[in-house]
Amino acid sequence: MTNIWQMIQTAAWNVTHRISPRDVVDILIVAVIIYEVIMLMRQTRGSAVLKGLIALLVVTGVSTLLGLTALNWLLMTVINNGAVVLVILFQPELRKALEQLGRGTLLASGRQADGAEEREHMISEIIQCMNDLSRRRVGALIVIEQKTGLQDIIQTGTAIDGRVSAPLLENIFEPNTPLHDGAVIIRDTRVVAGACILNLTENPTVSRELGTRHRAALGVSESTDAIALIVSEETGIMSVARGGRLTRHMDSRSLRTVLEAATEPRRRSLHTMARDLLRKKEVEE
Repeated sequence: MTNIWQMIQTAAWNVTHRISPRDVVDILIVAVIIYEVIMLMRQTRGSAVLKGLIALLVVTGVSTLLGLTALNWLLMTVINNGAVVLVILFQPELRKALEQLGRGTLLASGRQADGAEEREHMISEIIQCMNDLSRRRVGALIVIEQKTGLQDIIQTGTAIDGRVSAPLLENIFEPNTPLHDGAVIIRDTRVVAGACILNLTENPTVSRELGTRHRAALGVSESTDAIALIVSEETGIMSVARGGRLTRHMDSRSLRTVLEAATEPRRRSLHTMARDLLRKKEVEE
C-alpha cells in the first residue's frame, strides 16, 4: 500500500512541477485521437471489442498492483502479442478511419451542400417520394451519403447523376423496372446511382420479420455514417437506419427532422479556416 501511495505522490509531483507547454500540446493531441477513435466506434460492433480491451487493461493493472505474477504474465503476453489480433478485430473501423483520413474528414467538416434552397428541394422531394411509395406499398431503399464515401457501393450499381426528384425516385423503384431492385445512392443533392448492392447486417438480434431491404439498410449504416431510408413492400411502413439502429413507423415530420439534421451545413475544415484567416490578414495589411 505504501508503494502505491508513493507512486501516486510521484506522479502528482511530476504533473505539477515538470509539465511544459509541449507536454500540454502532446496530451491534447492524444486526447483528440482517443476522442475520435471512441466516436468512430460508437454504436458499432467494434465498441464491444473496445470495451473488452479496456477491461483487459484494467485487469492487467490490478494484477500488477496485487503482485499476481502468473496472471500478469499471461495478460501481458496477450497484450504484447495482440497487435495482429487487434488489426483483424478492428478491420472495418480501421478501414473507415483511414478512408476518412484520406478524405480529410476526421477533423474536417465534410462536403458542403449546394445551398439552402437545393437542400430544401431535395428533402421535400424525398419525403413526397416516401409517402407516395408507402401509400402504394412499393418497396424502396434510399441511402444518403454523409462523410464516409460510398464510391465502392456506387460502382456496384448503375450510374444516374440526376437531380433529386420524387418522380425520378418513384420511377426507379417502380416494380418490374430494370433498377427497382437494390439501393439508390444520393450524394449531396444528386442521385448518383441506382440498383446498388449493399452488404446485409450480421447482427443476430435483428428481428426475423425484417426483410432484405431493412437488413441491407442496417448493414450500410453499421459500416458507414450513411443514412438509409426504407419503405416496406409488405406493410408500407417507412423506416430510417442510422448508426446501426433502425427506427420504424416514421412520418413526414420525423423524416424531415432526420433529413434536415443530416444535410445541414457542417463546420468548415481546418484548411478552409486557415485559408480564410490568411486572406483576412492580407486584406487588413
